[in-house]
Amino acid sequence: MFDTLLAGQPKRQAPLRILVADDQPLNIRILHEVFRNEFEVLMTTDSKQVVTICREQNPDLVLLDVVMPGLNGHQVCRQLRALPETRDIPVIFVTAKNTPEDEVLGLESGAVDFITKPINPATVMARVKTHLALKLQNDLLRSIALVDGLTGVANRRRFDEQFLTAWRRCQREQLELSLLLIDLDHFKLYNDHYGHPAGDRCLTRVAGILNETIRRPDDLLARYGGEEFICLLPNTAFEGARRGAWAMLHAVQDQGLEHAHSPASAVVTISIGAVTMIPQAGDSPETLLNAADKQLYDAKQSGRNQVRGIELPSLP
Repeated sequence: MFDTLLAGQPKRQAPLRILVADDQPLNIRILHEVFRNEFEVLMTTDSKQVVTICREQNPDLVLLDVVMPGLNGHQVCRQLRALPETRDIPVIFVTAKNTPEDEVLGLESGAVDFITKPINPATVMARVKTHLALKLQNDLLRSIALVDGLTGVANRRRFDEQFLTAWRRCQREQLELSLLLIDLDHFKLYNDHYGHPAGDRCLTRVAGILNETIRRPDDLLARYGGEEFICLLPNTAFEGARRGAWAMLHAVQDQGLEHAHSPASAVVTISIGAVTMIPQAGDSPETLLNAADKQLYDAKQSGRNQVRGIELPSLP
């Protein structure tokens, strides 16, 4: 049944991941036994750890006890729904409370379903598989909406979402965050000479070349607009960002794509602005974007086909 629901879904490298949160270790052991052969199972008895685990481990579904010390299940669910990085994770309440009032309260808190105690393994498995299939289908539709239709890399909307998530994480954990803003040199002249269909093919080819230089799963290349691309590099120091930028520049130049009317080179080239900072409480994401734009401008003013970069100081 689960395979039927997932027909047409792309295969995932990692197994589906479930978080089980219950203050009773016996209940966790029972649920672990139910799921351990099909899914990766994360576990906690502390309701206050649920949001942190979801942020860091990104489970595909949460099984959450309603009655727990500290924060109850409704409070935890509301916290998950309030955060951009966790709001799409489906939550199923596991509870002994099954009155209509309890169900309404749970749905208003953001739960997608209820499983009543004592736990029936077959019922639990069936409901979990159904909601996992729905989530994966929604993820697929959402991923299509976040892809640039021409080049196949991420679009501006996806970048904006992932940039904000990375900013908050790096601010919270005091990690370095780097951006590369990339522009094709003299692209208007390319379009004027070769025509817009050829220009579209050039953009697609360059996007593929740039994307091939991305190595880590948290890094992201996106089309930023027109002939501009942007690369998000969380937890990346300035020197690492500069090396990555130069690798991109050389990879594009080494393809030898003809650009007969470019003042910068006889082949297609790019200019890159690189910037790194550790976000602080008083900083704004626009600070990083504006700095990258300024570095790109300097690279273009200095003759193009080069990298200019800066490491921004943290606020005192």
